[in-house]
Amino acid sequence: METCGKIVLVDDEIMVTKTLATLLKLEGLSDVVTFNDPVEALEYLKNNSCELLISDFIMPKMEGIEFLSNAKKLPSQEDTTQILLTGYADKENAIKAINEVGIFKYIEKPWNNNDLILNIKNAIERTNLKRTLKEKIIQLKKANDELEDYSRNLEALVQKRSLELWESREKLNAIFSNCADGIITFKKDCLINSLNNAALELFGTEEKNLINKNFFELLINEKNKKFENPFKIKKPMFLRDFSLINYKNNTKVPIEVSLAKIENDKDTFVVAVVRNVSYQKENERLRDDFIATLTHDLRTPLLAAISGLDFILKGTLGEINEKQRELVFAMKKSNEDMLGLTNALLEVYRYEAGKIFLCKTRFCVNELIKQCIKELEMLFVQNNTKVVFDYENKELYINADKNEIRRVILNLLGNAIKHGGENIKVTVKSQRLGKDAQISVEDNGTGLSVEDQKKLFKRFSQGTSKKRSCSTGLGLYLSRRIIEAHNGSIWVESELDKGSKFTFNLKNAALEDKVLL
Repeated sequence: METCGKIVLVDDEIMVTKTLATLLKLEGLSDVVTFNDPVEALEYLKNNSCELLISDFIMPKMEGIEFLSNAKKLPSQEDTTQILLTGYADKENAIKAINEVGIFKYIEKPWNNNDLILNIKNAIERTNLKRTLKEKIIQLKKANDELEDYSRNLEALVQKRSLELWESREKLNAIFSNCADGIITFKKDCLINSLNNAALELFGTEEKNLINKNFFELLINEKNKKFENPFKIKKPMFLRDFSLINYKNNTKVPIEVSLAKIENDKDTFVVAVVRNVSYQKENERLRDDFIATLTHDLRTPLLAAISGLDFILKGTLGEINEKQRELVFAMKKSNEDMLGLTNALLEVYRYEAGKIFLCKTRFCVNELIKQCIKELEMLFVQNNTKVVFDYENKELYINADKNEIRRVILNLLGNAIKHGGENIKVTVKSQRLGKDAQISVEDNGTGLSVEDQKKLFKRFSQGTSKKRSCSTGLGLYLSRRIIEAHNGSIWVESELDKGSKFTFNLKNAALEDKVLL
């Protein structure tokens, strides 16, 4: 979910509204409407919804609490998140009022810009989540109504078929009744005709509520993965990233499903073995949360160490000799490498946990590529590398998350420097392919074998069996996650001793004309 949205800012001081609006635009939050009169703001809010409403506490015509309380009563502002700006002296009154009105947060003046932007983005995300949840609740109610109608219509048929299936279930019961995993069988219409006790415990309901239900309609495809019809395959099929609802506890249960087609002279059916993987998923979550917490907590001491070493190198704490300078510089470089690894681990965790939300804007990707080349200019010079930028359109504008695309381009250019070898040529190319935008980074360096190419874009892999340099092995994996989050694709073409070409395509991202924000 994107953290972009409309912000309405109300403060009687014109300087405050202008300053804050400018700061928000610099952070990519360009949809800002400002008012210096709360009465005018209320009139505007009657017919215009927004994601975030920010108000000053003390204003001549109407205090901020009264203004926010009146705004909350408007139908158009039902889900809008509210923030109150207050001075230190008004802190106690503000807290009391917040508890009464239900305001999201108060921010003291003068504020810290980084904290302010973080709170604003969190507030916008909160509004978007509330609205999404409301939509999901409506959809769920509709689905539940349909399911209830469907269940009522099938009740008579279930009772009739239960007698017919009783004998068959008794025969199967000796085989799978005591199995720890759930076992379910169904025929070509995918309607369940038998379940063991373990399967019933997984669903938390009686057998009559599941017989003749479509097996796949009872499962939740968490990642919307496509899979073949189990009756059309010859080998057993294994499904991951699925879950089901335990109706007794009203909880979602993560599962893995093994499907095997059984054929005999009279009939063809499928046996599904359903395993509860809640314990494994919880261990994975704890592991990922531990890594995320650890990496997050490591950043502060690392930044402090780097800053301290910088003071020493600049002579702030006194002059140092050349040998001391070399040692301190090496220490600083090691800390910076560690900080880079920490940040990479944290970014990977956020993408895998779905906690990264793209903030797409319209920008010229060619200008971004030029900035990235400029940023790495010293490394190209040190490595005696020639860089060529080839583009078809002078101004190729795309709609994407600029910071994330910058991360991908820098990673591909950095890999060309580190792994391509010395005295090489690097060619960067951008082009429009219909509605798609495609960027490639090609070098004539050492290249990659077919075996090594298979390892690319995986976690903690440098994509080579030969150790070439120190690396986290996360750069290309993170790049893949970023491009896939943009509904795009990334791939490599390479030959040993002939070079490598990394390309990513952003689907439906190219814009026809420059758009002014």
